[in-house]
Parts: sequence; structure tokens; C-alpha cells
Amino acid sequence: MTDDASRSPNPIDVHVGRRVRQRRKAMGVTQERLADDLGLTFQQVQKYERGANRVSASKLYEIAVALQTGTEYFFEGLADPSSLKTGGGEAEPASEKFVNAFLMSTEGLELAELFSQLKSPRLRKRIVELVRSMVEDTDEEA
Repeated sequence: MTDDASRSPNPIDVHVGRRVRQRRKAMGVTQERLADDLGLTFQQVQKYERGANRVSASKLYEIAVALQTGTEYFFEGLADPSSLKTGGGEAEPASEKFVNAFLMSTEGLELAELFSQLKSPRLRKRIVELVRSMVEDTDEEA
């Protein structure tokens, strides 16, 4: 008999996959193109990004080359293994998880890219105020 925990992806695999997706999207690379560069199917890249399949060390190195980054990028946000007494390996605070979840969405990534291009602090502040008022309006309607 297997339990649900044994079937769910390892949190470290999920983290690495999430970082692969973030980097790929930041570079403007499609899953299909990354798959071609790696000699894989795009479905395999999808599985890596979801953490459903573990990425081998050699494949992670190839991904880093294809996405023009170091392999350490994929582990940023995880606890230093030498400082862990037990298990998990995730040292990602709740706020970082929120940011990662936001950047995993297509709209979130696009919004972050566009927002970072705004040079005016006043305009940035006005956009935040606009979004805040939209959220408040949505809360009042619910």
C-alpha cells in the first residue's frame, strides 16, 4: 500500500523545476525550444518544471548551459544542506513562495518584466495604488 506522500513530488524537485521554468520564461525560451536544445520532448521539460520527474545532474548542467546560467541558480532559495538537521531542504519563506508563485504565472512574469521597465517611482506607486483599489473593490463585491 502506498501513501499519497510517496507519490507527490519531492519539494526540492519542485523547487528546481520552478527555477527552470522561471529562467526559461525570463530568457523568452519556449518549452519546445528548450526541449530541442536538450534532445528531449517538450512533455519531458513540462515534467521537469512541475517536479514530476527529477532532473539528473548532467541534464541540469545542460539546462544551465541552454539557459545561460550557473547550476547554482536552480538551488537558490533552498537551505544550505550542511545547516539542516533533518529532511525537507526548503528554506523558502512564505513571502518568497508567493513571489515564486506569482512569477510562475504568465501574467505575473509579464507584469513583473513590464513594471521593472518603468523608470518613474511616482508612476510605479500609482500603479500599486490602482491594483490595491481594484483588489479592495473585488473584496467588497464578494
